[in-house]
Amino acid sequence: MSSDPNSTQSRLNASGMPENKNQQVSQSTSGVTNSNNSHSSDISESNGSEPGENFSSFSGETMVGKKLAPFPAKVSDETDYTLLPGHLPALETNIKSVALFNLNPGIVILGSITLMILGLAIDNAWIGFMGALLTLAISLRIILPNWGKIWVQLVPEAWRAIVVSCLGLVAGIVGLLMLSGANQEPGSRNIHINWDAIGAVGEVVGALGQILIAIIAVYVAWRQYVISKELTIQQNRITQQQTIDTYFQGVSDLALSDEGLLEDWPQERAIAEGRTAAILSSVDSDGKAKIIRFLSQSKLLTPLQRDRHLGRPILDGDGGYAEDRAYGVRVIYLGVMLAGADLAGTDLRWTELSEANLVRANLKNCDLVKANLSRTILYEANLTGADLMGTRLFYGKAETASPRNRTDPPNYKTGEFTGAVIENADMTNVQRLSDAQRYYCCAWGGSKTRATIPGGCEGIPNKLGR
Repeated sequence: MSSDPNSTQSRLNASGMPENKNQQVSQSTSGVTNSNNSHSSDISESNGSEPGENFSSFSGETMVGKKLAPFPAKVSDETDYTLLPGHLPALETNIKSVALFNLNPGIVILGSITLMILGLAIDNAWIGFMGALLTLAISLRIILPNWGKIWVQLVPEAWRAIVVSCLGLVAGIVGLLMLSGANQEPGSRNIHINWDAIGAVGEVVGALGQILIAIIAVYVAWRQYVISKELTIQQNRITQQQTIDTYFQGVSDLALSDEGLLEDWPQERAIAEGRTAAILSSVDSDGKAKIIRFLSQSKLLTPLQRDRHLGRPILDGDGGYAEDRAYGVRVIYLGVMLAGADLAGTDLRWTELSEANLVRANLKNCDLVKANLSRTILYEANLTGADLMGTRLFYGKAETASPRNRTDPPNYKTGEFTGAVIENADMTNVQRLSDAQRYYCCAWGGSKTRATIPGGCEGIPNKLGR
């Protein structure tokens, strides 16, 4: 049976093969063979025949051997290759295999378990054995690739070496017990395995494992508690800062006029003091320090000179308000708001705390540089480690200054009754204490305070008398 070259060329083009000007088609005609051989030949050609070798094209009627030119080394994206009819069975087989492995592994495992149960139910060992092996194989196929991820997620990095070391310790102990002379048969070097001892070791290991699990559970619970506590602290800080910001805005709106001038009528001052007392009792030490710094820098704690008729503050001619220590009126008077307050380790530089009641306040390690503590009550206050560089404890000279009292007005020229009350205050390791400050503290601190002042009080009289 002969074949026309032109018809052969057109049939190859219809098959989707690339046209090549150098392609040579053999004119030899082979005998007619059955379609099954043609089908198998096509599959073999699709599974690895080298370009240019003889392969069979399945036409449905005959098999014609043809010599094809090699495929191009580089295939253009625009070239359209249509699968030969003989390649369709292999493609369908690959699709079926891919679809089989794309099934849900859980469904396949459940099917295998069902097959195993069915074999046990009908008393067929082969079906049950096949279902068990299939279940085991698929389960291992899923677990083994993911074991590394499970190990990383469940075991923290700091604990991995410890876990492996514990396993190695147990294995080493078991090995030493088995290889020791106690397990050797008398007169022989053969090892006699004592299964009772191994069982006892297994029970011990099991008990240790339960203890380890309990320890891990306690550790996880403790970590959750720590994380929850940290989140609570963080949320409390955010809430506190929002409360402080609202307070700042409220006091500013209350004390300022529309023109931005200080306008504090008596009732407005009373409301501002009430708000300040409420917020100082509800925030921590850092929050208290922020509020004190804000009020100090905005001059709301400073005694201001007032118009004696209207009570309005008087400008000093330099862009600020004039101070009047003797007769001035403060916008906010702290009073006893900070009595017993915990201000340890806070930043109170350049703050206005004059005439405030700080009885038994904790000022340990406070930064009090340039703070004004004149006429402040520091009775039994803790000033351990505080920085007192430039801190004002009195006005005038140290030799003539004296602490405040309830009856006598202060004299800001001589310093009488302008000083802080520091009786029984703890001044251990205070930093950068000047000679004038040391003289005043030794003279008016009493015996208990004098014993804590750095450098001692030798040669300084105890004017307090007790």
